[in-house]
Amino acid sequence: MGKIYVVGMGPGKEKYMTFEAKEALDNSDIIIGYTVYVDLLREKYKDKELLTTGMRQEVDRCELCLSKAKDGKTVSLVCSGDAGVYGMASLMLQIARNDQDIEIEVVAGVTAALSGGAVLGAPLGHDFCVISLSNLLTPWELIEKRLKSAAVGDFCIAIYNPSSKSRPDHLKKACEILAEDIESTRPCGIVRNIGREEQSFTVCTLGELSEIETDMFTTVFIGNSKSEIINERLVTPRGYVEHEK
Repeated sequence: MGKIYVVGMGPGKEKYMTFEAKEALDNSDIIIGYTVYVDLLREKYKDKELLTTGMRQEVDRCELCLSKAKDGKTVSLVCSGDAGVYGMASLMLQIARNDQDIEIEVVAGVTAALSGGAVLGAPLGHDFCVISLSNLLTPWELIEKRLKSAAVGDFCIAIYNPSSKSRPDHLKKACEILAEDIESTRPCGIVRNIGREEQSFTVCTLGELSEIETDMFTTVFIGNSKSEIINERLVTPRGYVEHEK
């Protein structure tokens, strides 16, 4: 039997990958993933067998990995960010639940909350949560509940999938929910196209955030009650300075 690595690629470029991720790809016979992500690897791994599936074909992707591993191949299933954060790790482990003789190794990557946070400054310097606004697999009512709870708990929040062509108003709706418990002047920020040539970031307030256009390549950050904008960077203090005082 072969082996399956579930590899988080980080934002995409090779320099953002961990050494462990690169080692897994180097050791694999086959690399499988969503077309966009595999395309990023074609030049470096042109000696490997590269297989792709389209968007919303995640189950097919995992079943293909399992089939190749049963043929004795070492396979890397790649995804952006971290494989365990809105990635392919959980699905791969579910699909392979009855194939315990296939070794599956989950390889960590840098998720957008961390890579985007580094671009923006230090927005997640204290307790934080990550919430996706995509209701493709999660009911919107549950997303609303999580947003409400995060606001009441004074968490820093990283928001994934803030909007898309099919749900252009989700971020606006989320801001309205958060505004029930958070002041409109709360420092926030967005990062677009993390790790790509077009990368950019913007700091703003919660009141301004609802009017900013976003897409699936945007990560949104909302500070907690102690967050501030310092030299155009979003910073959430851990509390060291206050403690010294």
